[in-house]
Amino acid sequence: MPVQPTVAVRMFMQRFSATPRGARLARHLAVQQLDVWGFPYGGEVSDTAAAIVGELAANAATHGRVPGRDFELRLLKLPGSARPGTLRIEVADTRTERRPPAPWTLAPPAPAPDSESGRGLILVAALATCWNVLDRPPVGKIVRADLDLPESRR
Repeated sequence: MPVQPTVAVRMFMQRFSATPRGARLARHLAVQQLDVWGFPYGGEVSDTAAAIVGELAANAATHGRVPGRDFELRLLKLPGSARPGTLRIEVADTRTERRPPAPWTLAPPAPAPDSESGRGLILVAALATCWNVLDRPPVGKIVRADLDLPESRR
């Protein structure tokens, strides 16, 4: 009988208050978890993921905030088959009606040059392999960004 290969999926999930402090803590704990998984502080994967988590968490705390409700961060290290694995970053909030603009295959439109906001999802689109927005039943949305992992970190 053939032996089935073991597929290891690693997951980290935590809820945070929908505040700037919660967003900072989400970013900090994401980088700490990646270090545990073998992606050291200051490395390419860690720095890229930190920027994405920081933007998505800040958006959840600012635009996805519903008083009395938290946002959730989920990190998944998914194995690859024909390619190296994937780091999936998901940030879920409870605000259904405020969604990033589609299509997610393109970068969001640039804000006016004098605008003080509106560049976060442009950064996510530039850093992630792909990103999208999913419904979160019964209420809310999940913003998901995937990063292809380097060959040495399968």
